[in-house]
Amino acid sequence: MRPHQIIGAMSAEEFEKIMGAIEAESPEALQSTTIAAAQVLKFRPKFLLKQPPAKRLSSIKGALSRVTGASLAEELLAVYFLKCRLPLLTEWLDLMGLEHEEGILTQEEIATPEEADLKKKVETFRSGDDPSERELMLKVFNAQTAIEWPALDALLAG
Repeated sequence: MRPHQIIGAMSAEEFEKIMGAIEAESPEALQSTTIAAAQVLKFRPKFLLKQPPAKRLSSIKGALSRVTGASLAEELLAVYFLKCRLPLLTEWLDLMGLEHEEGILTQEEIATPEEADLKKKVETFRSGDDPSERELMLKVFNAQTAIEWPALDALLAG
């Protein structure tokens, strides 16, 4: 799944939860996302900003669900995990043995892990608390343009 597809598959409640967490941790990211979403939708930003919260979130979700909103969706999901769910992200990166600084990958090239090793690590990661957030984290990690792991695609699809 690509980032815009991840957002598109979310329920309104899941999206609202993510946006609420981003608003609390990074209000400037929420503001810039709203303005960028207005541009994707070809709305004036003021129009979108003045909509009631539920309608505004629905419009933003719609914009991020489009192919034209894919880079914006990827950025928003990155902000969510880097600002709001960093311990979960670093848990995954550490489990995979990936070099990072505060959740941001530092390696130029990311090698594809062996399928059996990846499967074991995914099972370990999934066994922790908050399974829905863990599954979302795996999908978001896999959706990054730098990650080309067909075995992870298969694990997430099945």
